[in-house]
Amino acid sequence: MKVHIIKIKTVYDYMSEHKNSKDFFDIWRILITNADWNKPQDIIKTFGSADILGNGSDRVVFNIGGNRFRMICSYYFGQNRIHLYVNWLGTHAEYDKICNVNLQYTINKY
Repeated sequence: MKVHIIKIKTVYDYMSEHKNSKDFFDIWRILITNADWNKPQDIIKTFGSADILGNGSDRVVFNIGGNRFRMICSYYFGQNRIHLYVNWLGTHAEYDKICNVNLQYTINKY
């Protein structure tokens, strides 16, 4: 199934504010556009460095630009397509701060 990105504007806004991220997020977006997923494990087939979070969170963490950036997204596998909600994005160091207080399962900045 094809992926529908919800809040893609958030990604574009981040890219325009952080010029050094643009090429990396463009690659991510192209891979998402061409993705064909039927189950969460298919996300890992497309993005080998992504992490599916546990605790019933239905979230995935994308490692972007060789771990320079991280993006937390919620996913929902619908009948005809996958909905991918952008919950948070930032640098790897910012992500580490979120993890230190265990927010990666609940943060919803966007």
